Amino acid sequence: ATAHAAADRAAEQATERATERSDADAAGKPRPVLRGVSFDAPRGKRTALVGPSGAGKSTILALIERFYDPTGGVVRMGGLDIRTLDRTALRSQIGYVEQDAPVLAGSLRDNLTLSTPDATDEECIAVLHAVNLSEVLERDPAGLGAAVGESGVMLSGGERQRLAIARALLAAPPILLLDESTSSLDGVNEQKMRAAIDAVAVDRTLIVIAHRLSTVVDSDQIVVLDHGQVIGTGTHSELVASTPLYRELAKHQLLV
Repeated sequence: ATAHAAADRAAEQATERATERSDADAAGKPRPVLRGVSFDAPRGKRTALVGPSGAGKSTILALIERFYDPTGGVVRMGGLDIRTLDRTALRSQIGYVEQDAPVLAGSLRDNLTLSTPDATDEECIAVLHAVNLSEVLERDPAGLGAAVGESGVMLSGGERQRLAIARALLAAPPILLLDESTSSLDGVNEQKMRAAIDAVAVDRTLIVIAHRLSTVVDSDQIVVLDHGQVIGTGTHSELVASTPLYRELAKHQLLV
């Protein structure tokens, strides 16, 4: 089978053990960033990664996307070691939205359809409504043809984040990785974002990084990291009871 076919098959099979890593050590680093990290991210479930800065959360997403490979352990998609897959084929199965999501000079449509050039205007408009960007469409007669300016300068920080999320939702990849992707949003827009993401993620693998626990407390699974190690896995209530670091984070954010 071709690498693309293998990646497609892996995405279809990514159910109970969608992603797994063990004893991961990021290549090219002077010391291990991750040590003995192992967890599953089931399809159709929201998995949240939480922990202090430098705990290794973003490194895990980088390993899933093969920005670099682990020097120990393995990352699997649907049971397949992702190192056996072509990087381009693998990344075609993944949508990644980071905190400072890039916006290119051009129009709303140009930015939305970077990975989905065949998307219709109706599909583009629907996803913009889903992420509460209707006002951006309405304030310019050009609609989807409205210019966003160099690096999205004509959009606010929150609008740029919503546009990046809309782009990922339009592509509807089997795996969606969100790295602090709602950090610039107010409470109302954040709730709309979560509803839109949850609607798309019903049959997809969703992994979220968040510093604000309020955005992930209802996740199906929360993985707590500290100094490159998993120190707790469970629901919010389970971790409050079992994991001191998580309990302190929750208390600090007035969630217990």
